[in-house]
Amino acid sequence: MNWTKMTWIGALCVLLLAAQGVNAAEASLDALREGHPRLILTDEGLQQLKKTIAQDATAQDYYQRLIKLGDRLMQQKPVDYIIVGPRLLTQSRNCLERVYTYGLLYRLDGDRKWFDRAKQEVFAAIRFPDWNPSHFLDTAEMSHAIGIAYDWFYDQWTPEERSEIVDMLVKKGLTPAREGYENNAWWSHSEHNWNQVCNGGIGIGALAVADIQPELAGFLLKQSVQDMPLALKSYAPDGGWGEGPGYWHYATRYTVYFFAALDTALRTDFGLSDAEGLRGAGGFRIHSCGLIGMTFNYADAGSGAGAAHEMFWLAQRYNEPILAWHERETLKDDRISALDLIWYTPIGTDPASSGFARDALYRGINVAFSRSAWNDPKAIYLGFKGGDNKTNHSHLDLGCFVLDADGVRWALDLGGDDYNLPGYFGAQRWTYFRLNTQSHNTLIVNGGNQDPSAPAPIIGAYSSDDLAWAAADLSQAYPDLKMAQRGVAMIERSMVLIQDEIAPKTSADVQWGMLTDAEIETHGASATLSKSGEKLEATILSPAGASFEWIDGNPPKPQKQHEGAKKLVINLKGVDKPATIAVMLAPYRGKDAAPGIPMNVKPIDQWKQ
Repeated sequence: MNWTKMTWIGALCVLLLAAQGVNAAEASLDALREGHPRLILTDEGLQQLKKTIAQDATAQDYYQRLIKLGDRLMQQKPVDYIIVGPRLLTQSRNCLERVYTYGLLYRLDGDRKWFDRAKQEVFAAIRFPDWNPSHFLDTAEMSHAIGIAYDWFYDQWTPEERSEIVDMLVKKGLTPAREGYENNAWWSHSEHNWNQVCNGGIGIGALAVADIQPELAGFLLKQSVQDMPLALKSYAPDGGWGEGPGYWHYATRYTVYFFAALDTALRTDFGLSDAEGLRGAGGFRIHSCGLIGMTFNYADAGSGAGAAHEMFWLAQRYNEPILAWHERETLKDDRISALDLIWYTPIGTDPASSGFARDALYRGINVAFSRSAWNDPKAIYLGFKGGDNKTNHSHLDLGCFVLDADGVRWALDLGGDDYNLPGYFGAQRWTYFRLNTQSHNTLIVNGGNQDPSAPAPIIGAYSSDDLAWAAADLSQAYPDLKMAQRGVAMIERSMVLIQDEIAPKTSADVQWGMLTDAEIETHGASATLSKSGEKLEATILSPAGASFEWIDGNPPKPQKQHEGAKKLVINLKGVDKPATIAVMLAPYRGKDAAPGIPMNVKPIDQWKQ
């Protein structure tokens, strides 16, 4: 071990922690709650939850849905040691969901079937040969699961069972974690989701056995509290998350798991939840979700919004009731979880009633959102990113946008592909269609990808009742261009302008593109997109003489396919002087109700400031 390196890293961590008001030296077990359960849901919390279920119709509905989920999960085989690619992660997550589900149901109704099935899961997991520490997320999530199971079912385990569970948690989870910390494992001090998942999962496992493994648990607790702020600073200054909404959910829920466990076990989170930006993290989640159950799914994210039980916890911790409203709305059409019931709160009203802004700019990650309304499912929704191609899980998508209108997603982001494709996170990453520039709604210059190291800062934004816009500098993304800027504007809250201003170094072929799964009819400088009985009109405002065409929007197999995917494009050949590409996208309202499209194109630097 390089002790000089470890000492330097430790000193750096202390400085970073001090800047955030977190003192790792105070992360001790002195205030450890005696007995069990001590994690997430204490017995006092359970009694309050029972009262809430008895008195609140929504909580009662969640409880009944959780029972049905538990019954469905019991029809599945217990977890097994199945590694796919480098990952045991599916099995770790299955174990975690089942432990929380069976554990909460048993604590609520005492039906022995829940404990009996949880016991099958736990003993299947602890008898795995290992928890796959080479892919440490797997180990951390399994440590979380076994820690909760040990804690919540403590009185049901025999002394012999407790001993075996603790021995295996220590051997397969906590000891590998200690070795990782002592050897400066990269996950411990990363600035993205691996940090929160690994530190949070291991921290929860350690708290479960802290009374009988105080030295080991104390060491792991200090490490977790010391290292997690290195990722928490990624929320600063305003709550955005560069890895996209899918990994926002993964990182944030583990952040919340750890905070909640610290609070119930030690009655403090050592100031971690005061980190800059965390108060705004739930707002980012709301803005990243459109009105048709789809997110602006940049990076390796799926488009489905899905439930996010951490929103209930965030709502209460930061006194942001709208976050709870959003999770309740999402749960009307999505799968319940035990944590949704545990953290449920009835507070909050809809965004329109709450005065929640329709537009948001997240300067920390250079991503902007706009919508024409909150409560209208046919409203226009626009997500736009500058961003940074170096961000973990990023695609080469600077300048990308998504667009919803009339209940249809017109401009798609396909999200990620199969993580087990060769070199997905390595040398072949930018050869895959969904990850490279070819599949994204941005410019392609000379047929190539954007620079994988390029950032694209948002250079201006504006919001008023009838106009919202944001603009990004994409110049560093395109080596063959001297300058590239993109502005997106929602005009009169009824149409969207996408405008690019470029200056080539010599001569360049430039393609403007928008991926869609709508049917496309092109008519020279205009095109009509049709889907689900709705239409979207696209009009080229600049340059004169340009026309639309469309190309196939799927890669060769075995890369993932998207049914009906095609790309609406404008191809400009041999551009050798500054040029503006401006396209208006407007929901079709019939000839008599067509919006008056402003045909004059103003330079981005003259857009209203």
